[in-house]
Amino acid sequence: MVDRYKHDLKEMQKRRTRRRIQDKAQTGNFEYTPENPAVDYFGGDTPVRVAVYARVSTGSVQQTSSYELQKKYYEEYVVRHPNWILCGIYSDEGASGTTDRHRDGFNQMLADCRAGKLDLIIAKSVSRFARNVVLCISIVLDLKGLSPPVGVFFESESIFSLNDEKSMPLSFFAIMAEEESHTRSRSMEASLRMRLDHGLPLTPELLGYRHDEEGGLIINPEEAPTVKLAFFMCLYGYSTRQIAETFNALGRKSYLGNVKWTANSIVGILRNERHCGQVHTRKTFTPDFRDHRSVKNRGERPRSRYLQHHEPIVSPSDFTAVQRMLDNARFRGREILPRLKVIEEGLLRGFVVVHPRWAGFGEAEYMKAAQSVGGSTASPMQIELCPGDLDLRGFQTVRPELYDTPLMGFVSFREKSLSLSSRLILRLGGHDRIELLLDPIGKRVALRPAEPGSRCGVVCAKRSGGIYRPRTIPSAAFGGTLFKIFGWDTDNFYRIIPTPYQSGDKLVFLCEAADAQAFLPKTACPAGRPLTPYRGWVRAVPAARAGSFGPDCYLARAEETAPLEGASRFLDDGSGLKATDRKTLAEFIRQELAGIDLEEPDGN
Repeated sequence: MVDRYKHDLKEMQKRRTRRRIQDKAQTGNFEYTPENPAVDYFGGDTPVRVAVYARVSTGSVQQTSSYELQKKYYEEYVVRHPNWILCGIYSDEGASGTTDRHRDGFNQMLADCRAGKLDLIIAKSVSRFARNVVLCISIVLDLKGLSPPVGVFFESESIFSLNDEKSMPLSFFAIMAEEESHTRSRSMEASLRMRLDHGLPLTPELLGYRHDEEGGLIINPEEAPTVKLAFFMCLYGYSTRQIAETFNALGRKSYLGNVKWTANSIVGILRNERHCGQVHTRKTFTPDFRDHRSVKNRGERPRSRYLQHHEPIVSPSDFTAVQRMLDNARFRGREILPRLKVIEEGLLRGFVVVHPRWAGFGEAEYMKAAQSVGGSTASPMQIELCPGDLDLRGFQTVRPELYDTPLMGFVSFREKSLSLSSRLILRLGGHDRIELLLDPIGKRVALRPAEPGSRCGVVCAKRSGGIYRPRTIPSAAFGGTLFKIFGWDTDNFYRIIPTPYQSGDKLVFLCEAADAQAFLPKTACPAGRPLTPYRGWVRAVPAARAGSFGPDCYLARAEETAPLEGASRFLDDGSGLKATDRKTLAEFIRQELAGIDLEEPDGN
């Protein structure tokens, strides 16, 4: 049943509301001010400051024609609107629309809009304005939010951004423009893959080369000497800065015809493998078509390497030598193409002397050097016992760390540094420089006092108050290779107690990678397991140690009696490189300098 009281109350409230509205409308107790008339951008009397934006995506002749036609067309287009005032034509030639980077005209136009200099932007189409949905919509909304707002008129789609009814069509066309760019990117990727699969690499022209009738690279006799001089000066020991200064003094022209050389432009020549007749494809790739940022190809895309693809300006050996020298420059190494020295006899047979400031040798070079002498001394032993001898077969020598770690001393290895403990420094007997030797087959490192004048010696201690104190040894040049050979994790650091061997005045400390204690970050350790903390790290030992106390007793004794070192020999450079000799380098450089005096490089 309807509540009569509530029904009458509601009807009374309605009558009061109607009467209040009618009374105010009749008595004139309020004022109403209508909105200002909307600016008619396309046919009114209000002056409209107009900008035209034109863009083409490449710098080809055909695109230049399109670019000029756009500008001419919109100059006439503006004149047909009496209230329009052309304030400028902003343009970008050879710029992609998927990003606002490298679009100087576009960014200047937006800056002028924010400065209140423009009221309207005319663009041929959404795709000419931007090929990125987020970029297009965000800029349009940003311009709409200015005071006064700035509109964008897209002629082909007949869309005016200040018209709210056009928001959805604008979003749709922006998506279409972006997808069109995406489709083109995928088509180019497929075309590139097909070329690589069929042995047709892209070989654009560069300094020292030009194209023949079939698009292949042939030597440009006018530019080739400049390329050759850059390589020969680098091989001779000159820095890229010195080479650039020399080229500027000689007036040598770049590929673009400029005479403004920098160290980076010289590196660009020296790093290009096409100068030695090779072509390496897909060294970089672009993951996202929107931002066009290139990243190094580490296997994400297929790669190809073409050897003897065209006539070289410099030999492959010279090119490889230069790459190693450039890699080594960041470690301040001054040695010119150091050679690998391998021990041929004795306890250290198969050990390779490590050059501490040379990053050009990797795992393959060290392994090849060790194998050239038959590897290390590790081999099965024949044990012979005489009557009355104590048979110690099956017995083990107890590892030092089980009873006197601090007294024995240790070596700490990190990827970019290593250091000797104070106790180990004392055991060196006053030597503050050491040499490092690597056995890649047996996975061992040897340390020995460096001979006077040794270029491979590193300072391991500093004398202070009459006492030698440990000094950290940088190992960035070879540490990564050492960790890779030993199978170590670069997030950890490792500690080894070396075994000393001495014969006469010769002293060697031998470190076995298999005996290394690992120190892991606490975050890398599984929960619920017993941990041995050490200054914020967790100590761990190899699992093989669980069933032994140390090495076989007879093996230890055999190593103690073996001679430390016999004959040794140099390898050319670890890979059979036949780089141009210094005499030939000097003659060519002198000829090309044409009377310009140039000091000898450092280290020669």
